[in-house]
Amino acid sequence: MTRQDPGPATPLARPARLRPGSRVAVVAPSGPVPADRLEEGLAVLRDWGLEPVVGPHVRSTHPELDYLAGTDADRAADLQAAWCDPSVEAVFCARGGFGAHRMVDLVDWAAIRAAGPKVFVGYSDITVLHEAFALRAGFATLHGPMVATETFLKDAPTREHLRATLFEPESARTLGLASAGALVPGRAGGILYGGCVSLLAADTGTPGGRSHARGNLLVIEDTGEEPYRLDGILTRLLRSGALAGVTGVACGSWQECGPYEKIRAVLADRLGPLGIPVVEELGFGHGTTALTIPLGLPAVLDAPADGGRCTLTVEAPALL
Repeated sequence: MTRQDPGPATPLARPARLRPGSRVAVVAPSGPVPADRLEEGLAVLRDWGLEPVVGPHVRSTHPELDYLAGTDADRAADLQAAWCDPSVEAVFCARGGFGAHRMVDLVDWAAIRAAGPKVFVGYSDITVLHEAFALRAGFATLHGPMVATETFLKDAPTREHLRATLFEPESARTLGLASAGALVPGRAGGILYGGCVSLLAADTGTPGGRSHARGNLLVIEDTGEEPYRLDGILTRLLRSGALAGVTGVACGSWQECGPYEKIRAVLADRLGPLGIPVVEELGFGHGTTALTIPLGLPAVLDAPADGGRCTLTVEAPALL
């Protein structure tokens, strides 16, 4: 399914916040899930007062391609079944890895739309699904830590920020670690979108992919991409027109992407000429601490020229 060019960005439909006793599903749209980490993550959700249920194929591995958590059809079916189950209020991804691109077109997005918005959490390879929920269903989602990943299990600030976003979203509207700085100073507003930048580039030109960014604020991060590869990724987005009209860029972590001064040089070279505010090291993605970013909602990016605190402020709570 493709989507007609929607024109300038508009806010997407928000789901309801969670509460103690909420039933939530855990799915694995991409890579296989380590059993011990899954159990640890489920224990955290239970400690929050949630009732987690695990998708039928979360503990599976593809019979031939061991980098996938089961077949494409099975992973798509788990996601769709969880979303269309009226007793489920949220869908958490267990991990990223690789594979979301393979299953995204197997999901019945008309059925997803009919079921209405729900909380959806993930990052990394899950970026493909964030884009699909935005462009094919019109739903806001959360770019946040996944329940069977080391950052979620080991970093208390990461867990607390997600918990606050889920249960007390008013308290989590302003984001930005102390590390955040102005790569290009300025102030901009727009509708948030983005995620893992290599996945955004891979999604360009595909059915249902984003054709422009008019009225959007972009958030990007990645892992394992050397500076020359990041250069190529950003260049593809620029040449394709996918960044046309973007109002500002917030950058997160660049884990295992090489010396940061080289990454910073690429970001300045590729994004600086756009003439829009660019904030670096805001504090989301594959890094030690991963803040939860509400996608599909209006926000303001502040990058003061005087060296003041750089922030990303969502104009409304992430959840109703």
